[in-house]
Amino acid sequence: MAAGQVDLMFDQAANALGPVRAGSVRAYAVMSKTRWAALPDVPSIDESGTPGLYVAYWHALWAPKGTPKDVVARLNAAVTRALADPAVSKRLSDIGHDVMPADQRTPEALAAYHKAEIDKWWPIVRASGLKAQ
Repeated sequence: MAAGQVDLMFDQAANALGPVRAGSVRAYAVMSKTRWAALPDVPSIDESGTPGLYVAYWHALWAPKGTPKDVVARLNAAVTRALADPAVSKRLSDIGHDVMPADQRTPEALAAYHKAEIDKWWPIVRASGLKAQ
């Protein structure tokens, strides 16, 4: 993209942040309902004329199935503490990561979000005929 060999791409915001800020690529929109704090001058996808085309890159901490609930709770508490640290939160924001609100940082919230993403994208993947390789 930055070398001029690709005309258009959809990328994780954190990957595009540096080139956009440097001016070597142009961001047309963020694929969310609202503008992104890291690039407030870039319009949302709704503002750009393609409402509803929301794509979120997200990260989570996973443990093997059957991991004892107390271990999951300890891991979750450690991550929640780290994300509550203003320095950690600022650093993640600076590199283009949005941090979920505190009430969404639970194993149950992650499971619900994960299910919603599967429910949203699986029909599209199936209809496309894509196959795993």
